[in-house]
Amino acid sequence: MLISKMAAEGGGKEMNEIKTQFTTREGVYKLLTHSEYSRPNRVPFNSQGSNPVKVSFVNVNDQSGNGDRICFNVGRELYFYIYKGVRKAADLSKPIDKRIYKGTQPTCHDFNHLTATAESVSLLVGFSAGQVQLIDPIKKETSKLFNEERLIDKSRVTCVKWVPGSESLFLVSHASGNMYLYNVEHTCGTTAPHYQLLKQGENYSVHTCKSKSTRNPLLKWTVGEGALNEFAFSPDGKFLACVSQDGFLRVFNFDAVELHGTMKSYFGGLLCVCWSPDGKYIVAGGEDDLVTVWSFLDCRVIARGHGHKSWVSVVAFDHYTTSVEENDPMEFSGSDEDFQDQMSHFGRDRANSTQSRLSKRNSTDSRPVSVTYRFGSVGQDTQLCLWDLTEDILFPHLPLSRTRTHTNVMNATSPPAGATIITNTSSSTTNGNNSVANIPGINSLSSTLPRSNSLPHSAGTTTTTANNTNKAGGGGVSSGIMDSAIATGVSKFATLSLHDRKERHHEKDHKRNHSMGHISSKSSDKLNLLTKTKTDPAKTLGTLLCPRMEDVPLLEPLICKKIAHERLTVLIFLEDCLVTACQEGFICTWARPGKVGLLSSQNQASSPSGTVV
Repeated sequence: MLISKMAAEGGGKEMNEIKTQFTTREGVYKLLTHSEYSRPNRVPFNSQGSNPVKVSFVNVNDQSGNGDRICFNVGRELYFYIYKGVRKAADLSKPIDKRIYKGTQPTCHDFNHLTATAESVSLLVGFSAGQVQLIDPIKKETSKLFNEERLIDKSRVTCVKWVPGSESLFLVSHASGNMYLYNVEHTCGTTAPHYQLLKQGENYSVHTCKSKSTRNPLLKWTVGEGALNEFAFSPDGKFLACVSQDGFLRVFNFDAVELHGTMKSYFGGLLCVCWSPDGKYIVAGGEDDLVTVWSFLDCRVIARGHGHKSWVSVVAFDHYTTSVEENDPMEFSGSDEDFQDQMSHFGRDRANSTQSRLSKRNSTDSRPVSVTYRFGSVGQDTQLCLWDLTEDILFPHLPLSRTRTHTNVMNATSPPAGATIITNTSSSTTNGNNSVANIPGINSLSSTLPRSNSLPHSAGTTTTTANNTNKAGGGGVSSGIMDSAIATGVSKFATLSLHDRKERHHEKDHKRNHSMGHISSKSSDKLNLLTKTKTDPAKTLGTLLCPRMEDVPLLEPLICKKIAHERLTVLIFLEDCLVTACQEGFICTWARPGKVGLLSSQNQASSPSGTVV
């Protein structure tokens, strides 16, 4: 489908040429060649055997009005520059800080946005040999090294992030499948840590560090099988989404250390994950070449997007193009002015009212007048895809029908009984015609089917449980975890969910058999006991963990453009631009429509070698 579409745009020859601009409904996005960041010599980096190039941004609130700073790693090197974006050309001759490492390579990094000032920033850097370094590239200081002797974990650091709202706590994931919580104030100890089980659940366990004095790591999470490739905190900081090489997305209540829900990739490992700005949807991408949209409230897949021809390496929401109606749906007048007003104000305080908006909508069937989520993805196929997730996928409102028509989409995406109709997602569709119609057997997937992956919520109490867990332990890890009654928590966790799912399983037994094809009714019981048995991919396909391709809407990208020679490793949406990077070590800035600014005349004067579409 994609090949024929691209051939129609300009024949086979142009398919391999790199694009320097692309058009969406907002207008034209243009590559600013003078805003390209790389190593000072601008020589393409020979990327064989090296770790992915990653980019981190921070704003230091500089009085000059140019407070953006950029950090990126290329091979053994780490650079820290003033980022001038769409305003001025990049000056690569003057990095604020440059570091070259021996024996290990930087793999990921993250700034603490809470503590950043014009005089000092706290930057965490993870390494291929397992260490984590805390540096200040403005003061050019190296303050601390964690896991220095590799006694905690010897495998590559895959992701490092500051815990939202904390000046001292940070989380690190490794290729071992383990994740560790550190406090910058504490030391790591001179011997290998001893652990004590804190909580165990469906394919995960959490241990505390057993020692006389407090030391790092505070917690050790073991999640799934194989590498834990990436994790992301929800906008309110209370939930944690993890994607692993075993193909599972697992979403945890971070403070309560409880599993909220899971999803399985179509096949292969999941490599990347992100949250929608309002925390309602999660998008994951990986080795199945797909982007998968998962609803946080309903704990299930609501759409998949197909556009990439190889592994998807990064997914990210565009907070500035995503538009969500913020008012209470029951009071909303629905005028164009109100909608425009919502679009202009969205993003300013998106993090502070996620839960209040969710709770407003519990127990109502109303939906916002207009909702569109924009997200993007880049992959090893060197392509950038942009996606729109629109109302026809989020809120299918056609009447229920027994005929095989578009109403099948309604049944495939209707939430469980008692749950709110607002769903969480991070993918998008070009138009309503892409929704999957004519799906055999979908009508049998009634809205009261048990959600086999959403421990410990029952269908009737989904929303209230979610809200209660959201409020739990907001005061940091010590209040949420250490003081909790672990034993009762775990026993509730097991009995509530298993009892609830078995009951509803019998009610819908005949329908389940009909809709799941060759999967026997017994397989759902096996899914309930995932802790005891290894997950067989063949048994998850066709269940709510991993619906068949024809059972959920399939999105097509708004645009799908080849923008680099090497595999893409970075996609970040900023207010004036979007930023991409490839494995050769080139970080590119794409001006949003109307934001070209001072660089437009320079760009026209020195036209790049790529083709313009």
